[in-house]
Amino acid sequence: MKEPTAKSGARNRAVALPVAAAALGMLGMAFAAVPLYRAFCAATGYGGTTQVSKAAPTVEGTRVLSVRFDTNIAAALPWTLTPEIPVVDVRAGETKTVFFKAHNASDHAISAVAGYNVSPEQSGAFFDKISCFCFSEQRLEAGETAEWPVVFYLDPALEKDATMAHVDNITLSYVLYPVADKSAAAAERKF
Repeated sequence: MKEPTAKSGARNRAVALPVAAAALGMLGMAFAAVPLYRAFCAATGYGGTTQVSKAAPTVEGTRVLSVRFDTNIAAALPWTLTPEIPVVDVRAGETKTVFFKAHNASDHAISAVAGYNVSPEQSGAFFDKISCFCFSEQRLEAGETAEWPVVFYLDPALEKDATMAHVDNITLSYVLYPVADKSAAAAERKF
């Protein structure tokens, strides 16, 4: 067996350092992938991710679209969630408030989080929520019923976007998950 020489040791280090750096870089990217993907979806509306806004727009558009509300409950959650109205017509730039009625049918308090998206997917870039129960964890006591508002608008910029030219109907969907299943809710925010 040959003894390693100084030349072969230097060559091994020259290869090992870039390989180790690449491995650490890939590990770092693996941890950053989910937050980066969420940030990308939030910024672009990709996958039907809605936008978050602090205030209503100052200009109204001319197009009127129908927004339908769809609610679903995870099998492990003994709740109901229903919109006060199933469909609302919204002029681009007009702020709308719709209430959802939630009821805990169990004999104990339960907390839940909502996953959400809109379809068709391209409408996510123009669907802006100012306030929503989906932004935080919700808790209902045994047998409690609550009404939760969703305040939103459709960005008037949709009138200039070619991908929205033939979109007349948008569906806002929610899925409620028990808090113990937060990982499923986080993964499903773009179900």
